[in-house]
Amino acid sequence: GIANELFPILIFIGVGAMIAFPPLLKDPSMIFFGAAAQFGIFATFLVSLVLIPIVLGAALYGPSAGALLGATLGTVVYINCVTGADIGGAMVFQANPMLCILVVLGKGILAGFASGLVYAGLKEKNAPLAMTLAAAVCPLVNTGVFILCMAAFFMEVLAAWAGGSNVLGYILSGLILCNFVPELIINLVFSAAGSRIVRSFQKV
Repeated sequence: GIANELFPILIFIGVGAMIAFPPLLKDPSMIFFGAAAQFGIFATFLVSLVLIPIVLGAALYGPSAGALLGATLGTVVYINCVTGADIGGAMVFQANPMLCILVVLGKGILAGFASGLVYAGLKEKNAPLAMTLAAAVCPLVNTGVFILCMAAFFMEVLAAWAGGSNVLGYILSGLILCNFVPELIINLVFSAAGSRIVRSFQKV
């Protein structure tokens, strides 16, 4: 476990889960139902903090760890879609279950992997800047992949989410302004602390 860095990755998965699942502290039985609704864009557009452990894990243990964390949290999103805990996600699942799982897993995996690549490529030159850019890339890829996939494969679901209004306007206001922008701000605010955490781990 320690030798192959499995334990640290599992710790970050646990941290991400606890951030994503605040209701779990009150009622553990809600782990796959109420709490899962906190994660990702399939949630009811609540500001989510779960991208933070993805960024941190990717910075500490590389792109593969970021991808693993993204896949783990993407799995939670898919469970949320399947169970109907999130109405919007359930609509995507009902439209195409296979594409649904590809989208929710794909966006998490790519977000974590891209974040790790950015940090790995820049950390030797400027570690704080590397963390800031990695923190920005994660929600950018997460939201970007989601929007592109929805537009390509689930346009009817997007139109239903928009409630008859302009779909482009809904994407800009609902998915970007209300979801991506808060996630980006939270990640950028975290990046300074994240950089210090990484330095602390590297000194051990």
